[in-house]
Amino acid sequence: MAEVEAPSGAAARIDERALDEAVEFTAALIRCDTTNHGGGEGTEREAAEFVAARLEEVGLHARMLEKAPGRTNVVARIEGSEPGADALLVHGHLDVVPADAREWSVPPFSGEVRDGVLWGRGAIDMKNHVGMVLAVARAWARAGVRPRRDIVLAFTADEEDSAAYGSEFLAEEHSELFAGCTQGISESGAFTFHAGDGVRLYPLAAGERGTAWLRLTAQGRAGHGSKVNGENAVSKLAAAVHRIGEYDWPLRLTPVVRAGIRELALVRGVEPPAGLTDDADPDPTPAEIDEVLALLGPSAELVEPTLRNSANPTMLSAGYKVNVIPGTATALVDGRVVPGGEEEFLRTLDRLTGPDVEWEFEHREVPLAASAASAEFAAMSEALLHFDPGAHVVPYCMSGGTDAKQFSRLGIEGYGFTPLRLPEGFDYEALFHGVDERVPVEALHFGVRVMDRALLAM
Repeated sequence: MAEVEAPSGAAARIDERALDEAVEFTAALIRCDTTNHGGGEGTEREAAEFVAARLEEVGLHARMLEKAPGRTNVVARIEGSEPGADALLVHGHLDVVPADAREWSVPPFSGEVRDGVLWGRGAIDMKNHVGMVLAVARAWARAGVRPRRDIVLAFTADEEDSAAYGSEFLAEEHSELFAGCTQGISESGAFTFHAGDGVRLYPLAAGERGTAWLRLTAQGRAGHGSKVNGENAVSKLAAAVHRIGEYDWPLRLTPVVRAGIRELALVRGVEPPAGLTDDADPDPTPAEIDEVLALLGPSAELVEPTLRNSANPTMLSAGYKVNVIPGTATALVDGRVVPGGEEEFLRTLDRLTGPDVEWEFEHREVPLAASAASAEFAAMSEALLHFDPGAHVVPYCMSGGTDAKQFSRLGIEGYGFTPLRLPEGFDYEALFHGVDERVPVEALHFGVRVMDRALLAM
């Protein structure tokens, strides 16, 4: 791991005002209803105006950019002290998934603080990140601090759907705003994972599985439901869906997942399989992996979803009357692809769907892999351990995806880094898109301190 020189003077930057602003801004953003209903229905304008105003107040010029009215993105650049140094992208999305207020303990867009916890849709995914970044940027501006390298701040629309109005639009039509950016940081990493026996882990994301949402279509012969029909589209589709749902995908261990298992084994005092001691070694057998995962306890959850490709049938559509055999039947499948697993995924889907069912991509995005041996990874790790010295940082691959996929088209290597120190029993993963989404105020304070230290060390 690369050596990192820790920054100094953090106390002068991150004062009570900065900590209070992280909470205040996150709450204010939650109160902006930026629900993304999909299919182009949503608006991020109110939240984008709030973000831009907070940046302009401290002299940071913020550009608001829209592909369609109301689908607003904000981009700003903090100039670094070393001309010619590579730039760093720090990005977060402003939209959220829908929330049914009838299911919540508090109104989901209230931004209420209760017993030291901030409640509301976006408290975890991911207005917390936006609030913390704003607090850090403003603290730097007040203290006259400049990072070593340029830092581009991007707050995007539409991440919770296709990103067409957000990061995809920015990458395709405003790529000049990201000139010089070589790495980026965003959501879904650097949170406390309690692994039992007092062990605290911080999974730091250095990879993402690719998105492969599929539409399956079976054509058949329409007819009366009382007659024998050897060309039943529903039967053809059901058979293919069953094969996909039952398929046991083979192990495909990426370098990030290998490194994660090795580190988890080290923390737990477990001997990793011989095939994991070097990235050039062949993959261990499924039995060997199952054996080591069983010894890792709860921490096995961090690697299990990313050991292989996956494809889960999620939607079916066919027919309009019980006594009519339809001529067409369709299904949707949520496919996810590990880095390097694309060709295998394509071949396998061709085989599983068979000759009677056609399939196409409903939505497709690339898998990502970043280096867990980079100076940036080391800086983020050092900052986490500085403020939680008894913990362990482990490389981590996300099972889902983020805007890092779109920004990767500009050659930007993405990491998941939204630092939060969470209490034991706080089910972080369940709150993504879940009911009663919330974040402890102290977790936001921790995140501001860690983010300040990490960004200035990169």
